[in-house]
Amino acid sequence: MDAIRNTVLEAWMTEHGYSSNSLADAVNRAVEQLTGHVGGLDGSSVRAWKAGRVAWPKSATRTALEDVTGLPAVALGFVPRGRPSPTPAPSQQEEPDMKRRTLVGGIAAAAAAAATPGTASPRRIGMSDVNRLNKRFTEIIASDHRHGGQLGIEERAAALADEALNLQNAGSATQRVRSSLYASGAAFRSSAMWAAIDGRRYDVAKAHMREAQALAEMSGDQAIKFRIWSHAGTMYRHMGRPTDACAANDVARNLHLTRRDPLFASLGLARQGAIHGTAQNRADTRRAFEQAQDAMLRADPADHRPVWLLAFYDQAELDSLALSAYLALGDYPTAEYHAHRCLSSLRPHMVRSRAITTTRLAHALLAQGAAEAATATAMKVPADAATRHARVSRMLQEFGAALRATAPLSTTVQTWTEHTTTWRTAA
Repeated sequence: MDAIRNTVLEAWMTEHGYSSNSLADAVNRAVEQLTGHVGGLDGSSVRAWKAGRVAWPKSATRTALEDVTGLPAVALGFVPRGRPSPTPAPSQQEEPDMKRRTLVGGIAAAAAAAATPGTASPRRIGMSDVNRLNKRFTEIIASDHRHGGQLGIEERAAALADEALNLQNAGSATQRVRSSLYASGAAFRSSAMWAAIDGRRYDVAKAHMREAQALAEMSGDQAIKFRIWSHAGTMYRHMGRPTDACAANDVARNLHLTRRDPLFASLGLARQGAIHGTAQNRADTRRAFEQAQDAMLRADPADHRPVWLLAFYDQAELDSLALSAYLALGDYPTAEYHAHRCLSSLRPHMVRSRAITTTRLAHALLAQGAAEAATATAMKVPADAATRHARVSRMLQEFGAALRATAPLSTTVQTWTEHTTTWRTAA
């Protein structure tokens, strides 16, 4: 007997915007949450469901699919073993559009009835609601790359996280939508955390971190868990606590996501290298950056990745982290090398990163005795970044102090002093 196509599942996937590959990924994540092991489905597995070649998935897969959809397997058109498959009537075969509309309507009604039996249907929260929040999130990321560390960015990101949580209570939703809302909330709170770190508001950053970690656990999203723990490692590195930084970054690096995607592995290794630099571990620093570079070269640029990762992590960011590490180690020629590499490949929107890298390059040049070149480099930092970005301001103050200690009576010091006076006037 020929397999009967599962048009019910097809209708549900169309209504909720799933492709075969994206549904396989979602079920794999749900399998991992249930069993602790990543599911092995791919797009062909889902196509086999739709074609009716697999009428009743295995137990763990079936449970995971029910978690993703919020519906029992039989309501998705699957048929338990031993039960005959229904034969579609001729009228149904002749009118597929009408059949699909009926199926979609029946699925929606069943889900609403299951959510609130005996009451009027609540508002239905869908992926379109999540997407609207995420669109506003991309605007925050763009602002962060231009300015960084600003309290306004932190507050906007935190407010979006609250909106995501409020939306959880605004109506019914599938498990996929609820997980996506928690993941979005965690991402927003993580951006608030990063803005606080960048502005050196570490106590506030820790509070955002705790909120973000809780939301990430409820989402089950490996990528956002990586982001939060990786941010925590960076925070402790900036605080001068390399042991805590290494422990936090190890949590991110040990997520199975880093074994699946070399780009995540590369970022984890590069940040580990920066931590080793702070801890004065020269050999470990070099090894980490060699491994980070190798992982980046193995990463497939076509793979799907979250917007926050694609917005900043590339060759320029890897060189920026190497620059920070080798400055901390006192290896100034190597630091200068990575600074030039970073500046040559930075994307135009990375305004904050350019200011930080330029300032670090000035430090590397000054430490090698090139006071004039160092001062000319530091003077390229825009006044806005020099006066409004906490990290840049602090590094430029340290540069001025080192310059005065190196050549106290030189015209270079006078030039620098006059230049910084114009910054104060502009501010």
